[in-house]
Amino acid sequence: MIEFSKELNKEQYAAATAPGGPMLVLAAAGTGKTRTLIYRVAYLIDQGVDPHRILLLTFTNKAAREMIERATALTGAGIGGMWGGTFHHIANKLLRRHASALGYESDYTILDSDDSKKLVRHCMSERKLIGREFPKPTVLLSLFSSAANTETPIGAILEECPEDYKIDPKDILLVQKDYIKSKKELGGMDFDDMLVNCLRLLKEKPDITRRYQEQFLHILVDEYQDTNTLQAQIINLIAEKHRNLFVVGDDFQSIYAWRGADFKNIMSFPKFYPDTDMHKLETNYRSVPEILEVANACIAGNPEQFQKTLRATRKPLQRPVTARLRDGEAQARYIAKELKALRNKGHKLSDIAILYRAHFHSMQIQMHLTRERIPYVITSGVRFFEQAHIKDVCCLLKILINPIDKLAFLRLLELLPKVGPKSAEKAWRKLNARFDSGDKEQREQLIGLIRPATRGTWKSIDRIISVFHKENLQCDPGEVIHRFLKAYYEDYLINSYENGKQRLEDIRELILYTGSFENTEKFLSDVALLSNLDTEAANVNRTHTDALRLSTVHQAKGLEWRAVFLLWLTDGMFPSSRSLQETEGGEAEEMVKGSK
Repeated sequence: MIEFSKELNKEQYAAATAPGGPMLVLAAAGTGKTRTLIYRVAYLIDQGVDPHRILLLTFTNKAAREMIERATALTGAGIGGMWGGTFHHIANKLLRRHASALGYESDYTILDSDDSKKLVRHCMSERKLIGREFPKPTVLLSLFSSAANTETPIGAILEECPEDYKIDPKDILLVQKDYIKSKKELGGMDFDDMLVNCLRLLKEKPDITRRYQEQFLHILVDEYQDTNTLQAQIINLIAEKHRNLFVVGDDFQSIYAWRGADFKNIMSFPKFYPDTDMHKLETNYRSVPEILEVANACIAGNPEQFQKTLRATRKPLQRPVTARLRDGEAQARYIAKELKALRNKGHKLSDIAILYRAHFHSMQIQMHLTRERIPYVITSGVRFFEQAHIKDVCCLLKILINPIDKLAFLRLLELLPKVGPKSAEKAWRKLNARFDSGDKEQREQLIGLIRPATRGTWKSIDRIISVFHKENLQCDPGEVIHRFLKAYYEDYLINSYENGKQRLEDIRELILYTGSFENTEKFLSDVALLSNLDTEAANVNRTHTDALRLSTVHQAKGLEWRAVFLLWLTDGMFPSSRSLQETEGGEAEEMVKGSK
């Protein structure tokens, strides 16, 4: 027998041993959410519930396995009959059994991301959209995924951001239609189809639905704040008969919109189930009181939340420090100084993290750490100057300065539609392995070497090159990059990358950074030195166990360090001005991120 009252605190015990019916367990960070969920499973089995009649839904299969293993260890009984896994795993399990009800074979193929890209590319090729200024397969798949997971028509999504896709939306709709048809002809489903078709099965086949409604006496859902509309509907349909639905989540941690996650699911749960039994886990075992005081203050002003007050179990330590600094360079110097002080006190670099709202916010601190040869690992993306889009805009500057920079020349030409490596290499040879951007005759020769369909695009870039030499823009590399963005590269980013807007922010930050240099040549020299130092540091860091962590606040969710620096806590950057302007409820979302 498990002594639940001794194993759990009062809050956890009340939730884990509550009677049936719809239950919402609001588990704030560090309050033992997983422990409560595991003991709930153990309690149900202890009460005689057949494991076969329990469904546990998580966001990773690893989490499901760990919970089942821990519940098994607690009960000392075999619970292998329990259904547990991700929503996609459970959806696949149902569809394998009942695919024929939707017109599929039971051995249907699950398309991976590479399969999907190839199929979309084929659909584009059939409609002669390859090579045009048209979104690439990865961008289209991101749009299709957003439409599927939010149950929003593609047309409506495109209407919300007409400035992003300066093409005929009908072409995107036709590619989507062809892609859906092609998948069906191949007898395949992509990752999003798993949820879409599972929901279809439950909605359209009531006999099948009733079978699982009867089977699952208890349904438990982890991280409920991260569910999307498809997942919420699947849960509600299966739980309709017995209504023993135990969902655990934290509205404070509703920070992801990935795959259509919608915090409204957790907020509206008590409205959907008016007899909801709500439990709050507020005893925090992770943070010191001073940190929780700040977190409570941050989230207190958020109207779109269930009010909670985190209480610390740890002893007081020290209050967080606010440092008011002049600019990014001063911020970087301050952090480097504090890092040295922390190391002198015995802290390892691996015990320290630097967090920020967006990847581009880390540019200056990355450069300062590189110069100071302080080892770091970065989880918010690759190092700043290693990013493809940063190299792309710099390659135009390089050919303006160095006529024999073949790599920059080839990279720039290959950005153009219908220009591949062979075409670019051929043009370089025809120019006798030299491109003097100040030579009007050679520029005209290059125009003649480019395919007619691409010349219009290149001419817009050629005008920037001409202005560079006529108006002496050598002293303003940022203006050159700005004009390149407007002439061509901004549209290229949006059509080539599903995170095109974030990459655009990186480039705008780079433009600001160029203002600290006298001319383009000095800027490029500094970039080259930093890139070499970055490469050297990266090689060292592969074997260096003591390295600082750089991460966005999104990716830091659930992780812990002994010391943390938060960058750019200033208006327009944190909160993010783009979130405030473009996202409904953006200010509330930013409060949540700041409290983590």
